Amino acid sequence: MKATLFSISNRDENIYLAASNGNDALSFTELNNGKPILKSTKGDGGVRDPFILRSHEGDKFYILATDLCIGCGTTWGDAQRFGSRYLEIWESKDLITWSAQRHVEVSPDNYGNTWAPEAYYDDDLKTYVVYWASGIYDNEANPDHDPTAYQRMVYATTDDFITFSEPKVWQDEPPNGRIDSTVIKEDGIHYRFTKATINGCADIVQESSASLTAGLDDWHMIASCIGKNAGTQEVEGPSIFKTNCKDVNGARYILLADEFGGNGYVPLESTDLAGGKWTLRTGYKYPESPRHGTIIPLTLEELEGIQKAFASMA
Repeated sequence: MKATLFSISNRDENIYLAASNGNDALSFTELNNGKPILKSTKGDGGVRDPFILRSHEGDKFYILATDLCIGCGTTWGDAQRFGSRYLEIWESKDLITWSAQRHVEVSPDNYGNTWAPEAYYDDDLKTYVVYWASGIYDNEANPDHDPTAYQRMVYATTDDFITFSEPKVWQDEPPNGRIDSTVIKEDGIHYRFTKATINGCADIVQESSASLTAGLDDWHMIASCIGKNAGTQEVEGPSIFKTNCKDVNGARYILLADEFGGNGYVPLESTDLAGGKWTLRTGYKYPESPRHGTIIPLTLEELEGIQKAFASMA
């Protein structure tokens, strides 16, 4: 792989793409002249937290996103109590032409929200594991979903991003919530990064497990308070990836953390994934205030193809 693609949601709850400037995971230019490449026409009418992945077979790409539009008549409180139970999904063979939007219900009616989906192909289960954050209620005892429930991470499985299994609770740590998990696998070990509160610090935590779907007690805590310890403002929405071979920044892992108070994504880096020590990187060039999204590797041919296509559309 010789380049990377950055999917982001910012400004107006639409989806944008940015391409790396060569093989540089810290320098990006927005595609389509800074205009969105996808807009939601279903559900709440807005999308956040776009996650992009290449299929296990390598023949297509998927985008999963949160169905949410704050300011379209929905408050944050409403969104947690009676928010969307759907994911917004698109697929493409070339990152240029995208399918019609799929509005897919994945959460049952006692889930108050369905936030920040991500998917990972599980080699053990031979299927995709899709995980997201939800507040879970007892509809009989608490039909008004009041008070607001703490957030739990749940997961479902799918072979095609059309039909999904019933979700199962993955991370449950009352009374503190857990949101925004992201995963990378190295040498047979899954490394998971999640926004959680540990010892009073609401920040990114890093855990490890041989099994992706293991319960919370079967994950090993490697590090907590990662953003604060690295010198960031309060953060959420982590996204983890490994730089490409011969990236100008060298071989390392990049952990994006969203300074949601204003700056958006900032990169933390480490050359030792298992060690859990992260430092704040400077000298990066990201689109203006990028929010919760994903970076994936591309071939040079894919990079040149999308740059040419979106330049002609602008």
